[in-house]
Amino acid sequence: MRVVRLVSETDFPGWRAAARALRAEGAEPEEVLWTVDGAGELFAAPVPPEASSAPAFTVPRAFLELAAPVVLHRSGDRFALLYRLLRRLEREPDLLHGAADPDVARASGYARAVDRAAHKMKAFVDFRPVASDGPPTLAAWFEPAHRVTERAAPFFVRRFVGMRFSILTPDLCAHWDGEALTFTPGADPVDAPAGNGLEAYWRAHYAAIFEPARRNRPQPRLIPELVESAESRTRAMVSPHAAQPARRVVRAALRHSRDAPFEGGGPVTLEEVTAGVQACRRCALWRDATQGVAGEGPAKARLMLVGEQPGDQEDIAGRPFVGPAGQVLDRALAAAGADRREAYVTNAVKHFKHELRGKRRLHKTPDVGEVEACRWWLDHERAIVRPRVIVALGATAAQAVFGRPVPIARSRGQALQLSDQAQGVVTYHPSYLLRLPDPAAKARAYEMFVEDLKFAWSLAA
Repeated sequence: MRVVRLVSETDFPGWRAAARALRAEGAEPEEVLWTVDGAGELFAAPVPPEASSAPAFTVPRAFLELAAPVVLHRSGDRFALLYRLLRRLEREPDLLHGAADPDVARASGYARAVDRAAHKMKAFVDFRPVASDGPPTLAAWFEPAHRVTERAAPFFVRRFVGMRFSILTPDLCAHWDGEALTFTPGADPVDAPAGNGLEAYWRAHYAAIFEPARRNRPQPRLIPELVESAESRTRAMVSPHAAQPARRVVRAALRHSRDAPFEGGGPVTLEEVTAGVQACRRCALWRDATQGVAGEGPAKARLMLVGEQPGDQEDIAGRPFVGPAGQVLDRALAAAGADRREAYVTNAVKHFKHELRGKRRLHKTPDVGEVEACRWWLDHERAIVRPRVIVALGATAAQAVFGRPVPIARSRGQALQLSDQAQGVVTYHPSYLLRLPDPAAKARAYEMFVEDLKFAWSLAA
């Protein structure tokens, strides 16, 4: 296994250099692990000398035009996906013309998502004037769905060429002083206050960047008068039973909520999961949701129930399975002799995906990319709870739990082995029972649902 260590989440030059050397070696995509650690070393093992003298090769311009935005996507598989396409182009020179190809379609979807994120940043960044000596000064806080700050910043330079400005984001901060565009590390969302506090927050950042007399003076990371308000906001993210102070829990969660790879570190308590889900930006669903909805239940439950995503009522309440589907689940668990209070209940996707129809918010099924992005949270819930049995409620949950499509009708009633030594059971989602129009079919499906829950409960005993 070759391990490629890129220096940043957007290290496209590093990816190109590594991919060129790996292709010269003939390394297959499944032999390469792409990671980001900022260590500054390209490879865990030295690149063989012959790689540097390997014959040059060319790729279609369309591939480079596709790869540049894909690297800015938040998906953890983007580097591996691009290398897989690069290797396939050797054998399939017309590969990029096949829009139906799964790899091409996935990369194209990533590129479109990045383009939309850059467009939204240009359209919705809300600048506010900040008092300063000299030219007019503007500042804005924005949380892009993908890492597009560096890509979008030149647009604001052209638009506000006669003004100084800063755009603060969790990934990267862009600053224009009237002569040069510079970038600094991302700002902490926990420290970004709301309302009137923004003025003081931005003023502190400007002092550190634009006032020469203060550039060498140590700057406090937090503005003292804003610490209390930041803590009070983040404390609401944490379970009332949390043992850790709110600040430590939330900061630990935020470090991992956006960009950590699946194989990287992550939250180690359910409180950190709850806090991190609230701050999660791994996909764009957070933008239209009221809040993130993490799981709930004992930290060492024998049984874990995984649904699809929060519904309308769950999105408002901040708890899983409290709406009509949750009532069906509770009734079926009781009929199966199981106690919901002894199970850990969660969802494959933590934010409510929907579309507006008048004043109603109608459920939309999460796509594969959204399930994959949120699987990071589900994997950590599984690692913390360590259930004996995981019940996947519906096709989306089965995709998240097993990492592949699982036919519900043909797979229910069986104990399927999972890689983390748990056993998996698949069954219908309770909302499926609610949608069945025929009373007889609904009654039969409910009986099978109860049977599956009884089977899972007995396995977990």
